[in-house]
Amino acid sequence: MITVTPESFRLEQAFTISRGSRTEARVLTVAVTRDGVTGRGECVPYARYGESLESVTSQINGLPEGVTRADLQDALPPGAARNAVDCALWDWEAKRAGRRAWEIAGVAAPPPVPITYTLSLDTPEAMRAQAAAHAHRPLLKIKLGTPDDMPRLEAVREGAPRSRIIVDANEGWTADIYAELAPHLIRLGVAMVEQPLPAGQDGLLAEIVRPLPVCADESCHDRRSLPDLKGKYDLVNIKLDKTGGLTEALALRQAALDAGYGLMIGCMVGSSLAMAPAVLLTAGAAYVDLDAPLLLAEDRAHPLRIDAAGLHPPCPALWG
Repeated sequence: MITVTPESFRLEQAFTISRGSRTEARVLTVAVTRDGVTGRGECVPYARYGESLESVTSQINGLPEGVTRADLQDALPPGAARNAVDCALWDWEAKRAGRRAWEIAGVAAPPPVPITYTLSLDTPEAMRAQAAAHAHRPLLKIKLGTPDDMPRLEAVREGAPRSRIIVDANEGWTADIYAELAPHLIRLGVAMVEQPLPAGQDGLLAEIVRPLPVCADESCHDRRSLPDLKGKYDLVNIKLDKTGGLTEALALRQAALDAGYGLMIGCMVGSSLAMAPAVLLTAGAAYVDLDAPLLLAEDRAHPLRIDAAGLHPPCPALWG
């Protein structure tokens, strides 16, 4: 039996990117129950990819009983619906076998890993205050993506003078804006920029000088994305809600490494249940951007543990 339940988790404060703001994480929780064992997964339907809570629920409800992970790869396209079911099946397999999910996947037990902390898009003054409050963190990710980003970037650097910084434009810049900003990004010690140009309009990245590493997010979904990234990007951001689950994410991770790309492991704004499977992808990643639980005012029972050592693997009661 597969059940789908909409849930929401309040955020500590409004979270804003170049496409809009939210005050809660609205997710779908999927439970797969077979042989008296229940596995769970979570997805975050994303309007940018034509998804809604209703459309994703309909996709999941259309699946046949007894669908396997192998069946699922053809039954649903990459996206939120396949992700939640795939991760629930991984959890079910682990619990039924009495083994951890990473053992079934054939990867090493994940150690604690350092993660980014994301600063929401806001006024320069508010972003300076955010940065100062989190200046103890070694790596900050800044949401930008407007024509007026320089004051924001300067303010964050003032607020957190010692932190490493990466920037996520969420497709918000043009090639001209990026070319103008790039020297200042370097001057202010930005280590990497994520998706500066819109997907489908990023061919210019192969034609202009890339003075600092560029990571594909909206331009990279699954393994089929990789050929079109050549010459444009240096890293890929692997998110379960884009790949359609852990099964494809593991395959994309290996294919990206084989093709010479660096790795960023990212997430949508969801609960610890959504982050937990992605922990299996973190070995060797340049950036682990699984900080959504830090943005929540409320989370799952048995949430992921994040402390000075970093993000710890999930306990079995949460997932896997």
